[in-house]
Amino acid sequence: MTNPQQMMADLAWQIECGADEAIGEEAGFLSWKGLTAKTRLQAEESRRDEPALAAPSAPPPRAVVSIVPPVAAPLPAEARPRVAAQTLEELREEVSRFEGCALRATAMNLVFADGNPASPVMFIGEAPGEEEDRQGKPFVGVSGQLFDRMLAAAGIARSGIYISNILFWRPPGNRTPTDAEIASCIPFVERHIALIKPKVLVLLGGVAAKTLLQTKEGITRLHGRWTTYSPPPESGVDAALPCLPLYHPAYLLRQASAKRQAWNDILLLKKHLTDNNILINNE
Repeated sequence: MTNPQQMMADLAWQIECGADEAIGEEAGFLSWKGLTAKTRLQAEESRRDEPALAAPSAPPPRAVVSIVPPVAAPLPAEARPRVAAQTLEELREEVSRFEGCALRATAMNLVFADGNPASPVMFIGEAPGEEEDRQGKPFVGVSGQLFDRMLAAAGIARSGIYISNILFWRPPGNRTPTDAEIASCIPFVERHIALIKPKVLVLLGGVAAKTLLQTKEGITRLHGRWTTYSPPPESGVDAALPCLPLYHPAYLLRQASAKRQAWNDILLLKKHLTDNNILINNE
């Protein structure tokens, strides 16, 4: 009798190799129950005539691969998109015309920003998700709703902050952005920061933190640690900005155990704003 565990291991191995459906020679030949009596007899005779096959060996153990989010390498000066915008409206228009990022061809909408442009606090996430792509606004899906609740619990209204992303278009299937996609959008993000002129920059998630801080450290090490964002001269940002990396809300939905740390990080942000008399207009 065939070992059920061996059968499951063989099935998993076949699926991993790409065999994800059963296909017969004729339409309707999908299962043993679907065969006629004649076809069953033919199949049995054919199997008796075949030489016995050795039982397949169990698939080898799969190697555990650690996937590290990309850090976009700085583009050479001659390869960087030339960003001439002097206002947010001009920047949005430049981004909407930009053809150097292939994601715009697969996305439904440009997702530029949301919130109060006069806010002293600017949040930057990774990329739009499905709901953000549909509405054309950042952080409006399930993770955005969690983000709003976390801010509200600390006495910060979403209307009082400004929020955008590293990417302005949704990657298909919400996959991790590639280095090329990130690098193509960074000059616009840097100019975005220069035009908002925030007093505090908050980076949500590993991709945003790694990209703007140009570090290989993961978000589990970076979160809740005040650091400095030092913009390149061509960005137009006048000076370095105090910067606080936080867990991305989407990560907290997958790792509920990290919510306590995330709450402590939000309190660090609140304390910094209070200590430095940085006022947020929650109207």
